[in-house]
Amino acid sequence: MAVARSRILDLVKVQCRIFSTTYNPEGIRTGNKVLRQRLRGPTLAAYYPRRVVTFKDLKNAYPNLETWDDDEEDRLEHIQIAKARGKGAPKKRRTAEDSKKFAKKKKPAVTAPKRPTF
Repeated sequence: MAVARSRILDLVKVQCRIFSTTYNPEGIRTGNKVLRQRLRGPTLAAYYPRRVVTFKDLKNAYPNLETWDDDEEDRLEHIQIAKARGKGAPKKRRTAEDSKKFAKKKKPAVTAPKRPTF
């Protein structure tokens, strides 16, 4: 004995109301499964340690205070040594004309001659 589709849908609707689930008789993808999940933001935020005050923060907060940052001094010394050897970063171009002067021109692509067809 077959049961009418409307009776089954009414039963599913009551079932959804009782168990507090969403009524979706067509089975359309709604994203409800993802929306019911617990939020991950607080867990991810708690995973990483809180930010610690750095020398840069102290310099910005107190510009008159003399601070000594060993890591920054090492970095600057390394850059100075590299520049002395000619391995430093190139100087920035100040004008558009300077940029054009040093830009390399592309060579036109060389194509092979076409062979005659018989």
